[in-house]
Amino acid sequence: MSESQSERRSRSRDESESAREGETEAHTARETAADEGNRRGIRDNVLILPSVVCSHTVAEQIADAVEGCVATPHDNGCGQIGRDNDLTERTLIAMGAHPNVAGTVVVGLGCEHVQSDTVADALEDRGVPVRELSIQGVGGTEACIERGIEAAEELRAGESVETSDINLADLTIGIVSTDLEDPTVETADPLVGEFADRVLAAGGRVVVAGTERVSAHPEDARERIDADLDELLAAARSGPARAPRVRRQVGERSFEAATRAWGDAPVDELLEYGESPRADAGLALVDSSSRFEEAATALVAAGAHLIVHVTGDGIPTGHPIAPVVKVSATERTLEAVGADIDVDARTASVDDLAEYVQSVGNGTPCRAEVHGVTSFAIERAGPSM
Repeated sequence: MSESQSERRSRSRDESESAREGETEAHTARETAADEGNRRGIRDNVLILPSVVCSHTVAEQIADAVEGCVATPHDNGCGQIGRDNDLTERTLIAMGAHPNVAGTVVVGLGCEHVQSDTVADALEDRGVPVRELSIQGVGGTEACIERGIEAAEELRAGESVETSDINLADLTIGIVSTDLEDPTVETADPLVGEFADRVLAAGGRVVVAGTERVSAHPEDARERIDADLDELLAAARSGPARAPRVRRQVGERSFEAATRAWGDAPVDELLEYGESPRADAGLALVDSSSRFEEAATALVAAGAHLIVHVTGDGIPTGHPIAPVVKVSATERTLEAVGADIDVDARTASVDDLAEYVQSVGNGTPCRAEVHGVTSFAIERAGPSM
């Protein structure tokens, strides 16, 4: 996109077994949130969004220079074909349009497959305050950083995302459990599953990741998931193991044991990576592995305001756009990196977890935010050309 075009852009912007009445209220609350555009966020950052691996360092430098900005550096967007190219573009657009984002500066190189102006146009169509520039289009790296800082400061001065008085009914919660060790399956996952049921009963939405569980137990999965699983299962059989440790562990567990973090509700919808759930969906499964970095991005792309991550290993990283609440019941992990874990599932109740999540939703930084540690990755199936 030319420089003059960029300048013409303007700021736009049941518990599973609860009574029928409670289910209706929850359904109505979800539809109301969707009707309002799902623009109520729990964070208020301007996103510096590289459209391609070649511009991610520039995007990081812009974000570092302006308070209240975050970047999503990644290795995608160049030389990708077919599904991977479409998936990258769809996911980047979902990042820029996320309710936790007050505005987006899209930064490209100028010759990539996923073009920065294409992403920016899609965001503008969604009413997102957006600026766009490319390294080649503005005269090189230094000029792009300078112009990007100016664009970020403009967006920071604009209208902010509302982030106060958040309760569970306002939230879409993402859930991923990245191991199936005994403490996780027996203690941490059930706690998070009970919390998921509470969110749904309140009228919120829940999105879960970890389709290895489905491919390992397809017949059991069909009884719980109200969607056609044939395409997902075929892809799982033909593709590489995306989270080999979980894929190995899940064969040693029943489907019920492997999905305790999902709670007890039926899965209303199966989402492609980078896709958002229907307005009336309660519990949705996104087609993503349990590998944290890629799963977190898939959950955020599906609209998760906040992610609850069950980790036996104590993976400390968060996500640039959504707070990540770490939950663990593994003694060695809590002893070694307890300062990186938000909730000790050995002693916490579902009330404790709900209270903590709601406090994070209303601005209390989670541990990953305090430490400033984030990671961002987009799933890919094939090589770049």
